Amino acid sequence: MRIDIVTPERQLASTEAANVQIPASEGDMTVMDNHAPMVTTLRPGVVTIDGGDAYVVTGGFAEISPAGASILAERAVPRAEATREMLTVVLHDAKAAMDIATGDIESAAARLRVNDVEELIKHIG
Repeated sequence: MRIDIVTPERQLASTEAANVQIPASEGDMTVMDNHAPMVTTLRPGVVTIDGGDAYVVTGGFAEISPAGASILAERAVPRAEATREMLTVVLHDAKAAMDIATGDIESAAARLRVNDVEELIKHIG
């Protein structure tokens, strides 16, 4: 199946793969050939292609079809290029959004994003 990872600045990956693991907002998911069509939002995490190439994403969307997945990330870098400093900026932005969130749903979503970024920072090291 075809896997594409794109940010507003560049295309990071465009490859054929057997599977891709995605940090979807509903939970981690593995997409394989002939997956049911869907669109999901991404939470901060790691996208892994065929258990090898890995990319850190800060959010975005994934469009999944039976032929593959297009990952449209707000920000993404190869796992080897991800730094604690980069993710600290993302965490700062997430905390700022949490501080100005109004309503229970918006506050809960902001709190989840902060938690996801903190877990990603722990994972990255």
